[in-house]
Amino acid sequence: MNEAEKSNAETPQALTPGVKRAAPGEYHFDIAHINSVMGGPGYSTAFGGCVEGERMMAALMRMPAGTGAESHSHPNEQWIYILEGVMESVVNGQRELIKPGHVIYIPAGTIHYGRALPGADVVFFTVKDTSHGLHGVKTPSEKT
Repeated sequence: MNEAEKSNAETPQALTPGVKRAAPGEYHFDIAHINSVMGGPGYSTAFGGCVEGERMMAALMRMPAGTGAESHSHPNEQWIYILEGVMESVVNGQRELIKPGHVIYIPAGTIHYGRALPGADVVFFTVKDTSHGLHGVKTPSEKT
């Protein structure tokens, strides 16, 4: 078995299909050029590269202008840092317009959604714990 095969055999599967799982001894990633995945198939237009470690995952996502994620939740907490564009964010019923440099905290199990305003795409960096995969579960809401 060569070194690449050994590394692949030692690397656990990612929780989310298509996500890059960090292999033993692998510490640096060009997240903008990692295989792009959907942030929430069936409920979100966000897409981008994601890397999973043992306890945390990080993703660089793009949400096209005027689109977004419908109400959903997931059993892992999440942080979202806005890099470009303006996002309408609703977390547990609280609505805010989030601009570059601002961060959103989403506690585990909390219903939330976000939309890119029509003027520009939203680019954001997000981090979740690995108690669950990247994707959440769509939930009914009063507004989606």
